[in-house]
Amino acid sequence: MYQHGKGAEKDDKEAVKWYRKAAEEGDADSQYNLGWMYKNGRGVEKDDKKAVKWVRKAAEQGIADAEYNLGVSYAEGSGIEQDDKEAAKWYRKAAEQGDEKAKAALKKLSEQEQPKP
Repeated sequence: MYQHGKGAEKDDKEAVKWYRKAAEEGDADSQYNLGWMYKNGRGVEKDDKKAVKWVRKAAEQGIADAEYNLGVSYAEGSGIEQDDKEAAKWYRKAAEQGDEKAKAALKKLSEQEQPKP
């Protein structure tokens, strides 16, 4: 509501406040959204480590977008130590839910691991 200005004036700080409240109660969508806000510096100072913390919580609850984005964080070493095996693990989880970006990322990652002739 506050993040997109639907039914209330757009206010990223207010959105973060409510996402955090719900995220701390275990709401997976709010955890993912809070992580996204940290990743993009919306309503809070940009912080890749906090972004990973919240996105991981959502990914562990099976949110496909979170699984994919946690994979991206591992692949890029953004907010967390770079680790292609962990990236593949999270891409695979998202791909199993039909996430096309995750399928493409998994394919690209496996092609990078193939020895070039």
